[in-house]
Amino acid sequence: QVQLVESGGGLVQAGGSLRLSCVASRSIFSGNAVGWFRQAPGQQRALVARMSSAGDTYYTDSVKGRFTISRDNAQSTVYLQMDSLKPEDTAVYYCTVVYLGGNYWGQGTQVTVSS
Repeated sequence: QVQLVESGGGLVQAGGSLRLSCVASRSIFSGNAVGWFRQAPGQQRALVARMSSAGDTYYTDSVKGRFTISRDNAQSTVYLQMDSLKPEDTAVYYCTVVYLGGNYWGQGTQVTVSS
């Protein structure tokens, strides 16, 4: 069984920064695709950023240049550095990993950006 635990969310003013962390219960990030999604109230969960097994990154247009996804395989941790935050970034953020054909999700961490 794989468990993912996100942390690092909170309340921040517009223009501020947060770094989200996602720790896995097992060493599974190496060689596997990882990603961050978010879900705002009344909206569907949407992709924010992902990193392929080879390390290629993708960002949704609204966060390009502001968010950075990275991972530390030795620490079984994936990060999402979020800078220049905007009120529209307010959402619950989830990390995910594709592992052995399955998609695993964390429980989410709330990010609230005040104007």
